[in-house]
Amino acid sequence: MSLAGEERKAIIINMLQLQGKVRTPELVQALEVSSETIRRYLEELENEHKLKRVYGGAVKINVEREEPAYVRREVLQAEEKRRIGRTAAALVQDKDVVVIDDGTTTLQMIDSLVLKKQLTILVTSVYTLNLLIGYRNRNVFDGDIVLVGGRVNTKHYRTAGSLAIDFMSSFNVDKAFVVADGLQIDNGFTSYEDERGMLSRMYMKQAKQTIVLADHTKIGTTHYFKIADFKDVDMIISDVPPPLAWQAKMADQDIHWIVAD
Repeated sequence: MSLAGEERKAIIINMLQLQGKVRTPELVQALEVSSETIRRYLEELENEHKLKRVYGGAVKINVEREEPAYVRREVLQAEEKRRIGRTAAALVQDKDVVVIDDGTTTLQMIDSLVLKKQLTILVTSVYTLNLLIGYRNRNVFDGDIVLVGGRVNTKHYRTAGSLAIDFMSSFNVDKAFVVADGLQIDNGFTSYEDERGMLSRMYMKQAKQTIVLADHTKIGTTHYFKIADFKDVDMIISDVPPPLAWQAKMADQDIHWIVAD
């Protein structure tokens, strides 16, 4: 590989670090080379374990031990998260009481949820709260909004901790929409943080039905804190089907997996 080629590969990695995902047309324009050349660079970088190729481009390999900041999470798998969010929102009925976990995937539920009547929505995310308040003030949303009070995590713009867990213990909800940072058939659903994971457990305890949201990058990964086992949830929504090796065990535990469209 020439020096120019190595420099171009370094540019691809830098773009990936900033954006989380790169697309072939974007790289063709930025590097002024053919799409065939870009595909070769991506293949070489994947062989070097520096990225993961996906249809139309590549994504960053998730090797972090800490949850990325919210502004970085927003750009990761954005289209997949929109599909998952719309599919999750379709499960909510008028007059439901729901709790929505913090996350850029659950945030995608809101545009669809506000069209439903007389909902009560509990949230910890400041971004989700602001979006709901905006819809309410414009008379688009007619439901009630409850902020789950607790210590404010300024990095992730959400409440958490023992105060939030105690607050949530007073509410009974119809559906809990929980975000998983990792899911693995034997290790269950996991979170980067114990505080967030324990609050997710309380959501599940207080809910009649638990729905886990996870895009394809979370499948097969395990993180620091275990939230629950597969048998503890009712439904999983993802942008891809479950791995074939998981399907028999999921069937035994009567777990429903929905592929978002």
